Order: sequence, then C-alpha cells, then structure tokens
Amino acid sequence: MQTSDFDYFLPDGLIARYPLPERTASRLLHVEPARGCHTDRMFAGLPDLFRPGDLLVFNDTRVIKARLHGEKATGGGVEALVERVLSAHEALLFLRASKPPRPGSTVRFAGCLQARVLERRDDLFRLAFDPAHTVLEWLERIGEVPLPPYLARTAEASDDERYQTVYARDPGAVAAPTAGLHFDGAMLGRLTTAGVGTAFVTLHVGAGTFQPVRAEAVADHRMHAERYVIPPETVAAVESARDRGGRVCAVGTTALRALESASRGGNVQAGEGETDLFITPGYRFRVVERLITNFHLPRSTLLMLVSAFGGTELLRRAYAHAVARRYRFFSYGDAMLIERAASAVRERCAGATP
Repeated sequence: MQTSDFDYFLPDGLIARYPLPERTASRLLHVEPARGCHTDRMFAGLPDLFRPGDLLVFNDTRVIKARLHGEKATGGGVEALVERVLSAHEALLFLRASKPPRPGSTVRFAGCLQARVLERRDDLFRLAFDPAHTVLEWLERIGEVPLPPYLARTAEASDDERYQTVYARDPGAVAAPTAGLHFDGAMLGRLTTAGVGTAFVTLHVGAGTFQPVRAEAVADHRMHAERYVIPPETVAAVESARDRGGRVCAVGTTALRALESASRGGNVQAGEGETDLFITPGYRFRVVERLITNFHLPRSTLLMLVSAFGGTELLRRAYAHAVARRYRFFSYGDAMLIERAASAVRERCAGATP
C-alpha cells in the first residue's frame, strides 16, 4: 500500500475551525459495509442506532495545556509541544527552533520556567522542568491548549472547555479524543435510559497524532507509542455485552486502539501498557464491532484505520459523499458511525495476532 492511496481532495472551507454551539448538533454519516451504503443522519439521533445491551467504550483522557513558547539561553525563540509527561518533573517535547538546543543547555518558557535539555531522542527532546512545580502544574500555569495545526488559529478561552470531552478525568493527552466531543450529559443520559452500557479506557493521545505520514510506502511508517490503561470493570463490561449479544462500539480511534492492543485471542486483558499499533487495511479486528469517529486528514494513519475497519472502497465513497454534501471535517467537525466490515473480522482463537 502507498500513502497516496489514502489521499482525497478537501476544500479548505470544509475544515471546522470552531465547534458548533451545541455538542450534539453535528451531522452523522452512518456507514454500513453489509449493505454497501452510507446514510445521512444527525448525531442527536444516535440512541436510535443502538440496542439495549450494546456497549459504548470511551477514552477518558484529559487534554493538558501542552503548548509552550520560550527562548534558548542564546536568545533564539522556541516553540514546544509536550509529547508526553514522563514523571513529576520530566517530559518529552517536540521543539521548534532555528537551531535545536543541545543537551545540557537550558530553555526558558514564558519568562518564568527554566528547563534543562537532558537528551535528544530522534525528533524529541527530554527536558527536566524546574522542580518548584510538577510538569502538569507548570503546564496548567503557563501552557496553551494544543489545538491541531490544521485549525490555523491560536487557542481561545472557549477552547479550554470545548476541546475537552465532558467525561475527561485523567490528565495526560496533548490532543483530544475528538469523537467524544459530540457527547454531552443529556446524550449520555439518553443512552443509559435506552439500555446502552458505558465503559472507559484511558489512552493519552500523544503529539505524534499531529505528525504526517512522510513515507510513501505505508509499511515504512512508524507510530509514536502511547500509554493506555484498561480497567478490570471495562473488561467485565465487554465480556458481559458479548455474552448477551450486545455490540461493542469504540468512541474514537484511540479507544479502539486501546481495546485492540489489550486483546489476546479475542479477549480484552485488564492492565496498562504502551501501544504503537498501526492499523491498516488487512488488519483483523478482535473486539470492536462499531466505531464512532470524526473525519480524518488525507494521507493520515487514522484514515488508514477507518479504511481497515469499514472497507477501503466504501470509505472512499463515503468521504467523497461527505465532501459533496459539505460535512464539517476534522476535530471540531461532524461524525461517522462505521459498522465493521465482515472482511475485517478475526476469529476468536487463542494466540491470534494482528
């Protein structure tokens, strides 16, 4: 497969640079591989597309204020994006500067935070922050919400709340699990009333999600690893849903990757770990049967994932339809509900691997 196989034309005017006033007001494109079709719907009608006994699995990670601005000791400007927090006082960051800072040098952020460069790891830098506060405390004090670069604007006060799911509780992500941005408290209540179960995983979305696929051959791309946690109660919820004939629906590609990464022989295992799982067409899914997601960038790993889930040709047609019908794209845009293609199913057997 070539990266160019996952390209498509998107008019700039279809990029949703701001959210709608109401979270649930988005449109919803329902993609059904079994019928070979897609249907225009509204997200507010989502509960009608679920049955009692189905299970929704959400990613409860919380976005941190991961973007920083500062300067090197030499006076040169630095723009930084935290990739992940390593400990109370250390983090990995992407640093943009005219000349990369060297290990042993210092960077001063916002005129008050002194950080020392410990080492360089490929395109990332490990920094030690002033121990007067923890990394998370420093970020909350002087950081900015790390809006995706394709929004082409700086973060505003309203983004502090809207670029965060209503159920976010575990800080550590530098990008929102954007499929969850469509849910509000009333929607969650309607789903519960309809007999649909809910469960949570945690996957701290890293800054690697913003990185383009530079390799032309898909097989040459390497994913940045991300930390995830699967609670025992989520494993129990998945098993219970399956036992009663319910369908497991991941809310977002991050929830899907966490569940599939933690699956062994078709059964989700509780615990925590790191995943660099790169899902492309040909992958056989063990756990997730339905996926709620947003529209993704051309040539991106996420577009490859949804193509693997729903079928490359059907997803290509669905995206062309969405462009023609002027759906809103990307993080603050409209949503999709994709049913898993029959060709993307792996039999539940011991020792199965992606």
